[in-house]
Amino acid sequence: MHLDHSDHVFVDLVPEQFGASETIVARYRGLVATAFRYRSGVAGLRISNAKGEIVMLPFQGQQIWDATFLGRSLTMRSMFDEPVATRDYLSNYGALFIHCGATAMGNPGPDDRHPLHGDLPNAPYQDVQLIAGSNSEGPFMALTGRCRQTVAFSHDYVMEPTVRLQLDASSVAVDIVIENLKRSAMELMYLAHINFKPADGGRLVDTVADDSADIVVRQTLPPFFTPSESYLAYRDAVVADPSRHRLLTKGEPIDPELVLTMRAKADLQGWAHALQVHPDRTADFVSFRPDELNYAVRWITRGADQDALGLVLPATAEPDGYLAAKERGRLVRVVPGEKFRCALRFGAMDADAAAQREQAIAALRGEGR
Repeated sequence: MHLDHSDHVFVDLVPEQFGASETIVARYRGLVATAFRYRSGVAGLRISNAKGEIVMLPFQGQQIWDATFLGRSLTMRSMFDEPVATRDYLSNYGALFIHCGATAMGNPGPDDRHPLHGDLPNAPYQDVQLIAGSNSEGPFMALTGRCRQTVAFSHDYVMEPTVRLQLDASSVAVDIVIENLKRSAMELMYLAHINFKPADGGRLVDTVADDSADIVVRQTLPPFFTPSESYLAYRDAVVADPSRHRLLTKGEPIDPELVLTMRAKADLQGWAHALQVHPDRTADFVSFRPDELNYAVRWITRGADQDALGLVLPATAEPDGYLAAKERGRLVRVVPGEKFRCALRFGAMDADAAAQREQAIAALRGEGR
């Protein structure tokens, strides 16, 4: 451990610290971090406060595998009871939050050569650190690390995310920095894959207008999906009336998936907000900055094996692969030595906070109350 000039404490984490029995790594003013290892061999870091906890994979993608706040798990239902040590996206698919990119993301088109959602989802991390300190919001703990992706004649960049949990929060703050180390420009794509558990009777509330200009429904499916007639009828109904998808009715045939690419309006501080309001009036939320991630992708699947709500997956482009993004002029150009930055906030809200946020969204949409 050492202190820097800001009096934050940095604890270097190495795989050898993560054993079969859960052990305390650090305590700080009501926050506790513990290290353990899943039966699969994947290392897990649990950071807890009075309102709940997050469980991260510090050396594999720096995914948030699970989060529990307000007495409930926020995470999608999947086929995976625990994370799997793999680089393949669909062979370890059950996390609350996954980084996607950074030279490509989304479903590869027929002529694309990149893996589904790029290199970052399960990428190895080095220089992993737990940070403890205080800021304007009070005490916090955070996890950070460095992931360098280098391919000769192609790309060389460093991904450096930070996931922060405040003492009194039921949500996390995520800050992402991607630096281009190559001596030529980098074509960057990024998507934040945030996968909540859908609530039957849940309502989706956001700053997106319900029209075909601001909500585009993806009509093509990846080749490994075979849709049913009921699914196609549901998708056609959403194309005709985009507001149709905003109520999560039990038994809706959203299998294999519904993908919407949306344009969200920001508030005066530059943030766009989205809510899944549960029947008990608590909510899940995502907040992001459209000036950094200008596409709000929504992904829903409600099948027997997966039940997930990508309320908003903030992104630099539609999730249709590299060549589609290049053709549409969506690639972000990062010059040598430059850093791409973006920020996210997501998690759970109690009923009072959710009601206030819903009123703010309604005001931004110009709706009367």
